[in-house]
Amino acid sequence: MRDVLLKYFNENNIPADDDAIRRFLLYKDLLIEWNAKFNLTAITDEEGITIKHFIDSLSIREAVMGRKSLADVGTGAGFPGLPLKISGFKGEVILMDSLKKRVKFLEMLITELGIKNCSAVHIRAEDAGRGEFREVFEVVTARAVANLPVLCEYCLPLVKKNGVFIAMKGPEAVFEVKASAHAIEKLGGRLVKTENLILSGTDFERTLIYIGKIKKTPGIYPRQAGTPRKRPL
Repeated sequence: MRDVLLKYFNENNIPADDDAIRRFLLYKDLLIEWNAKFNLTAITDEEGITIKHFIDSLSIREAVMGRKSLADVGTGAGFPGLPLKISGFKGEVILMDSLKKRVKFLEMLITELGIKNCSAVHIRAEDAGRGEFREVFEVVTARAVANLPVLCEYCLPLVKKNGVFIAMKGPEAVFEVKASAHAIEKLGGRLVKTENLILSGTDFERTLIYIGKIKKTPGIYPRQAGTPRKRPL
């Protein structure tokens, strides 16, 4: 695992200090330990965790570096927010999840890893977008939480004007992009680009979708909890 991470860091000009490697190794150990009790992830082998969680999370690192705030919606076991912090992202990170057991794990993890300027919040995305987190983040991320039209309603209300929402999806996401045009426009966004990639040293395909925030989201969005998924825009 150490060698895989170091190789990826060197290939992508990421500072590979011993402390970052130590934190990733501890992250892996704690994830495996807690997963036995809380079922946090279906990926439990070292190679899978390293590539499909850690390296996948770092695929957006270059795009977020220099930003001052990031919300990770539906973060689960902390991806991509925590790997970004470990790899040198200096801005504030808010990890949002709707399940208390995941938030409990994340709170422990933040403490054990000594992560600064980072916190975990037990909240639904719809409630976050209607409350104190509305339009305050420069970057909002989400990994495969829902179909893109639904995800846009979860995430774009959290993005401040001139910020960006980055959706991390599988290779089929091109079809979701086409289906999301109406939602993106309604919510104050604009499709900036899509980026198809294969994670280093694997055949694991990913699509990154970048949606810029060009105007405020109308006050009626997001709709109440559960509605976006039942009746997508």
